[in-house]
Amino acid sequence: MNGPVIALIVILAVILVLVVWFVTTYNSLVQLRNRVTNGWAQVDVLLKKRADLIPNIVETVKGYAGHENAVLTQVTQARANAVSAASQPNASLATRINAENQLSRAMFNLRAVVEAYPDLKANVNFMDLQRQLAQIEEQIAYGRQFYNDVVLKYNNKIQTIPSNIVAGMCHFVEAAYFNVDDADRQVPQVNFAQPQQPPTAQPGMPMPSPAPTQPTQPTQPGMPAQPQPTMPTQPVQQPTMPTQPVQQPPANNGYPQYPTADGSQTGGYPQY
Repeated sequence: MNGPVIALIVILAVILVLVVWFVTTYNSLVQLRNRVTNGWAQVDVLLKKRADLIPNIVETVKGYAGHENAVLTQVTQARANAVSAASQPNASLATRINAENQLSRAMFNLRAVVEAYPDLKANVNFMDLQRQLAQIEEQIAYGRQFYNDVVLKYNNKIQTIPSNIVAGMCHFVEAAYFNVDDADRQVPQVNFAQPQQPPTAQPGMPMPSPAPTQPTQPTQPGMPAQPQPTMPTQPVQQPTMPTQPVQQPPANNGYPQYPTADGSQTGGYPQY
């Protein structure tokens, strides 16, 4: 086998390896793109269920808070924009996501308004609608997480070398993330009571009167002021040590007493 034949075989082997790599990379990109489409289709079904539920919620809120026209109009308009974007076949995914985020923001404002109406929150029909909406929102969150994970893999495949060569040649476009709306990031603001500062005098304004104190007993003219009654104090008892009785020394140095002849007693030895 001569040299030109060997070179031709090497060239054909290299071309075959490149073709296999190109086909494999292309197929993996197609699979990831289809997974992105499938993930969004599942989220789209949940978004449609939410859009169908919102008119019932709006009508229920009108029965208790019909004067909240600004919020109700905002929800209705946001839902109409989301439905319109979903019905357009040529609408981009970014447009759909933007419309759905606006609807989520409007629903967030509606829930804030509902908190001011206890009777509405206790309505059985409204409670059931809220339960259904909470379940749909939870399913949307899971679907959004799955969709974003697939989008991450797909975009990484498009941007990294050497698969980006195939992606550029075959016109693969990066997919858009379904990001969390800013309304979902908001948290209730809790304002704790601040300690009151002492009042300060303003120019031209009198000082506020101090807080009333404990009244004192009035005194009559010419009479001394009577002292206020004080609480009696308990005497402090100091512990005392028991005292031993002082023993007197016995008389006559301890000798017994004996009677004498004249009837008196004397110590010492008996008198005979």
